[in-house]
This record gives sequence, C-alpha cells and structure tokens, in this order.
Amino acid sequence: MYNCILFDFDGTVFDTVDGIIKSVRYALNKHDMDAPDELLRRFAGPPMEEMFMQTFDTTPEEAKQLRKDFQERYVPIGLYESKPFDGIEDMLSALKAGGKKLAITTLKPTFMAETLLKHSGLIRYFDLVCGVSPEATNFTKSELVCIAMEKLGASKEETVLVGDTKYDIYGAHGAHLKAVGVRYGFAPDGELEEAGADYFVNSVAELKEFLLP
Repeated sequence: MYNCILFDFDGTVFDTVDGIIKSVRYALNKHDMDAPDELLRRFAGPPMEEMFMQTFDTTPEEAKQLRKDFQERYVPIGLYESKPFDGIEDMLSALKAGGKKLAITTLKPTFMAETLLKHSGLIRYFDLVCGVSPEATNFTKSELVCIAMEKLGASKEETVLVGDTKYDIYGAHGAHLKAVGVRYGFAPDGELEEAGADYFVNSVAELKEFLLP
C-alpha cells in the first residue's frame, strides 16, 4: 500500500521507557518531586517540556530546567537503558528488501536516535533520521514529517506514519497523511482511538503484515 514509511522512535522502534522513567525521576528528585512509574512512562515520546507542564503544572521556565536535568542523566546513562522491540529488525529488513523508503521522524534529538540506531546496527535500514536539535522546543511532528517527505522526495499518497501516541497521529494528520497506531507502545489505553488513528496494530508482527500485505 505504502512505499514510504515514517516511523516514530520511542515506543515504536525502540523500547526506551526504562531509561526515560529513571531520568525523569532523577530530574524531579533534584526539585524534591516524584511520581509513580505508570505516570512517568507517559514521558516516553511526547515533547518533554510540554509533559512537565501538563503533568506537574510547572511554569515554562521550570519545565525547561527539568528538561536540562533530565538530559543530565539521560544522555550518558538513560539513553542506553533501551533496546529495539522484538521483531523490529526482521520487519525493517523485509521492508528494505521490498524496496520501501524508511525514515525516523522523532521529536527526540537527532543525535540520540542515531546513536541508538548505530549501537543496535539498525541505522543501515533507514534512508533518513529526522529529529531535532538538543535545544529545540518549538518543532511540531507535522513539521518534521513534511521535512522528511521533502528530503525523501515522497508524495503524501505513498507515505504513511507509524507511531504510538496521539502526538504521532496528530502529526500525521497535520501533514495530511494516514497514521498507523501501534498499541504495543507507551500510550494510555484509548489514546490512539481518541486521536483518530486510521489503522491499528497490536504487535510488530501485525505491523509487518500491514506494511507488507
């Protein structure tokens, strides 16, 4: 169905939740704050500063400092407390063999996504890794999607976005693309449905079957 596939990173290609939870808690603890794991797992994927403001009612300035504190632990330690989801490499290999264009579109800093993809050996399957700079706070998913499609020379009709949160669904729809919601990721129950994902899969195996019918 689709010749160009844009993947979210956290919760879609990589299971990064453990390192993110520990690093968010590290940042909170520096300010005498804390929260249960179930709440902190929601930080895996969405814009970090926005999540601090929504979850803990912080000011924009406080959220910016919390993000810096998060990165203080995440960059040297938490980044590596992650792994690709089971079956991801098999799916990516099959997609490349099928002639598909593959890209990462993530609000994660580009160097972080590239570091993990290189570390795992998955970088060779991607034509493009489209993330943000470490200090960027104003990019939207839709903007990244449009940048990626332009660089890949891909049309809207041949492109689909795969992601695990409402931000991915909204980002795809904002760029006039269809979106696949993966239920094996980090979104709370019902979030993908409420966001209006066009398709749903429950596992990497189902995603592979959908993308290579």
